[in-house]
Amino acid sequence: MFFDGEIVGKRTAMSSSLQVQLPTDEQTFIDKLVAERAGRPGALLGILEAVQERNPHKYLPVETLRYIALKTRTPFSRIYSVATFYALFNLQPQGENTICICRGTACHTRGSRNLLQGARFDLGLGVEDSESDGNEADKLVLTTADGKFTVRTVACFGQCAMAPVVEVNHRICGHATERTVQREIETIRGGE
Repeated sequence: MFFDGEIVGKRTAMSSSLQVQLPTDEQTFIDKLVAERAGRPGALLGILEAVQERNPHKYLPVETLRYIALKTRTPFSRIYSVATFYALFNLQPQGENTICICRGTACHTRGSRNLLQGARFDLGLGVEDSESDGNEADKLVLTTADGKFTVRTVACFGQCAMAPVVEVNHRICGHATERTVQREIETIRGGE
């Protein structure tokens, strides 16, 4: 038993026989987090956040999720569900800088689609393939070839009064315009 009173039973016995290959220092880091947070409310979210922040590419590789599942005695499917539900977590390597554009209703009606298209154009990520199903509100993650920038979308930041909203390197920019995003990109490039 680890999270929310969930009893794992036979799955724990089965999962303990699985071997997950991670570097020793990463295993030690995760083991320490699990020990410190066991039984606390929100423990899993805190563990995933800390592990992702420690990763040089700010993401959660599948092997890492498997190890967390093993150590917390939580089914892998549950760990994976949490990691894919929250926009905070990434399952793909991220660029050194992130530009996250809200595609929620308020932001959409105030032009976030144009912000997304402009950012993609400015970063050379192309816009022609952006609408495979006509719905950019789905989670989109694109990283430049040089690994300097990742452009992401989220369903909603919860900052609707400031729509459209863009997050640049974890800093919220409200009432954003295409020029706002261009300036942010130029500032980041200028600092390199």
